[in-house]
Amino acid sequence: MFLRVARHTNDLERIEKFYVDILGFERLGGFQNHNNYDGVFIGKSGLDWHFEFTQSNSKAKHTFDEEDVIVLYPKTILDYNELENKLIRNSISIIAAINPFWNENGKMFQDPDGYRIVISPLKAIIDEIN
Repeated sequence: MFLRVARHTNDLERIEKFYVDILGFERLGGFQNHNNYDGVFIGKSGLDWHFEFTQSNSKAKHTFDEEDVIVLYPKTILDYNELENKLIRNSISIIAAINPFWNENGKMFQDPDGYRIVISPLKAIIDEIN
């Protein structure tokens, strides 16, 4: 099975820079003026999933709550620390999660559209223990 997480945005360029330049994903492809939509595919080469972000003349109306999160597990503690430092260097504020698990096991922040993302070293810690 292949997974695509698709979302509309009002600032495609800003979203792409955030996910590629800050979070370290790759631009896998994109399109221009397809039925009045521009879009970009962002993920990691060779994996069975990616994000699709689109922009059109229709404004995005983001509806989500504080429990809607994307969780990223960097592969190593070093990767986690590098990503956390990159977020801080780019003035991306860490915010408190409603679910205390994420405050104890990672850091939460928001992408340019306001969606919450957690980075957690939990998988790296478990892998290092095993």
